[in-house]
Amino acid sequence: KLQASGGGLVQAGGSLRLSCAASGRTFSDSVMGWFRQAPGKEREFVAAIRWSGGRKYYADSEKDRFTISRDNAKNTMYLQLNSLKPEDTAVYFCAAGRPILSTIRRTVGYNYWGQGTQVTVSS
Repeated sequence: KLQASGGGLVQAGGSLRLSCAASGRTFSDSVMGWFRQAPGKEREFVAAIRWSGGRKYYADSEKDRFTISRDNAKNTMYLQLNSLKPEDTAVYFCAAGRPILSTIRRTVGYNYWGQGTQVTVSS
C-alpha cells in the first residue's frame, strides 16, 4: 500500500514537501515515482527514484525546482516542491513498480499507486 500526503494550498513561489509511505510489502527492488494530474489533463511524470541505489529521474521541466528523495528506514519517499507555480496545481500520485528504462517516465511502468494528494498553487 502507498499513502501519499503533504499536499495543500500554497501561494506562488512557495514550497511543499510531499510524502509517500509504503507499507505491506518491501519495495527494495522497485522504482518509486511521482506523477501528477491536473483537471482535464493526462497523468504526467514528475520524478522517480530507484529504491536500491537511489538513482533519480526527473521530468525535464521540473528538475530545477523539485527534488525526490527516500528514507529507507522509514520506507518513505518524498518530493520537495520549490518555487511553485499555479500550473503545478494538480493531484500528485505516488507509484511503485519495476519499469524498464523506457517506461520509467510512463504510468504503464508502475503497478502500485497511492490515492493522491492535492496541491493547489494560488497566484
